[in-house]
Order: sequence, then C-alpha cells, then structure tokens
Amino acid sequence: MSKNPTNPADIRLIVNADDYGYTRSVSQGILDAACEGAVNATGIMANGVCLDTMLPELATVENLDTGVHLNLTYGNPLTSEMKKAVSGWGGSFPGKYEMAVAVMSGKIRQDTLEKEFSAQIEQCMQHGIKLRFLNSHEHIHMLPSIYRLTASLARQFKIPFVRHTTMEWAGLPGAKAVLRNVIIGSLNLRNVQTQDPCRVTCIGIGSSGRLNHAYLSKLFSRLRPGHVYELMCHPGHFDPAEIKDGRLIGYHSWEAEQALLTGNGFRELRREYGIELARYSELV
Repeated sequence: MSKNPTNPADIRLIVNADDYGYTRSVSQGILDAACEGAVNATGIMANGVCLDTMLPELATVENLDTGVHLNLTYGNPLTSEMKKAVSGWGGSFPGKYEMAVAVMSGKIRQDTLEKEFSAQIEQCMQHGIKLRFLNSHEHIHMLPSIYRLTASLARQFKIPFVRHTTMEWAGLPGAKAVLRNVIIGSLNLRNVQTQDPCRVTCIGIGSSGRLNHAYLSKLFSRLRPGHVYELMCHPGHFDPAEIKDGRLIGYHSWEAEQALLTGNGFRELRREYGIELARYSELV
C-alpha cells in the first residue's frame, strides 16, 4: 500500500541535473539519464570547459528542458570586467565563501555581476538553446543582491523560472545541516520581498551531491499534494582523467546518483508516493 494516499497527479516533480558542461563525462551522464527519461531538465554551466562540444548534443535529446547554471564560484569568467575583479585569485573564480564576502563588501560591483551573468545567459542563447530557468552553482544567487539581479535578468531575457532554494530537514542531522538551514532561511526572508519570476520549490539540498534511496524516501514522504517540486541532482559519469580535484570528488557521487535515478528504485519510489514527472515547459 502506498504511504501517500493522495491522487498520483497531485504531486509533480521536475528532475533537474546541475552542471551540464562541467566536464564531458558529467555532461554525457546527464544526457544518458535524460535519454532514459530519468532527468527532464538540466542547468548549463556556461563557462564549462567542454561547452562547445557538449551544447550541440542537447539537441539530440527530446523532452529535456534547459536553463543556465549561473556560475561565480568555479572556473574562469567570461567577461573582462569579471576577470579583472577576480585578479586577486589568479583571474579565476574563488570559492563560494570568498565570493560571497567580495559581493557583500562591494569589492565586486553589481554592474560587473550583471555583465558576467548576461554573458553566461547569452552564451547559451546564441547556440539556439531555449532557456526555461535560472539557478546557480553552489546557490550563490540566493545572496539577496544577486537574487534581485537574477530575477531582473530572468524578466529581461524572458526566462520564466528562478530556482528558490529552501530549508530542508530530511538530510543528515548535525550542526552543519542546522547552520545551512539557518543561512538559507535568513536569505529567504530577504528574498521574499523580491518580485521574481515563477517559483518551484527546490528539494534535494539535504543530501546534495550524494542522493540515495533512503533519503529520497524520507524526502518524498513530506511532499504536499497540489505542489510542483524540483529535485536538484548531480548525475554523471566519472572520468578520473577529467576530474582530479579531491574536494569535488569528496562532495559528489556522480555514478551513484546516475544509477539511482535511472534504476527501478527511483521509479518505484515515485509510484509509492504518487509522484508524476513534470517539466518547466508544461508549467509555463
């Protein structure tokens, strides 16, 4: 018997894979998951090292919505203004904490951020990609000043959805989870005043980079009828020749998420809790 007595059509889920373009192997994993119907949206990292070769591949997959995974915390900027602004870090983006401090202190100006984000959006659009949503690498867009900018650019470029990261207690307990939710909750209190495009509740942050069956079962049991959710995920193939950063390897379990999302267990969980897959393009 299902643990969720609601009508199966009441809960809808978008399965959105982050980091398309990050590496060839990760991008190919996302494509493979989309071809199997397990992933139906992906955020493009516009400064990804393999973007030129992997962007055309998106056209080979049906029923896959695309957006921009705005990036200020990994790799190299696209604009000269941002390259100058991060020259103290060797011309590459710093980590999320350093970038957050630089933005909040005014070291990196709002117009510099706007030019960089616009360039990342245009980088995807010039390849004929239809953009349905904006989100960001490591949720940097949730900083209030960047959130306002992201919402403004979404309206300017006619992109209907912006990811709205929310608190989540379904993941592993502990001080780190409490701190994360306190930070996200405080940012949400600031961002709720922003007139932004459509919101879909984002889930998956409680076990970001390492989704597993037990976590999803607990998470899905808390979903409410009549709502649409976006499951943030990180499937992909792992190629040690491409990915050598120990911090990234420690955070992500690409192959495990790939197997989870494309396996029978994920489909059974959706049936058990009365969840139907949805797409951004259907909601517009």
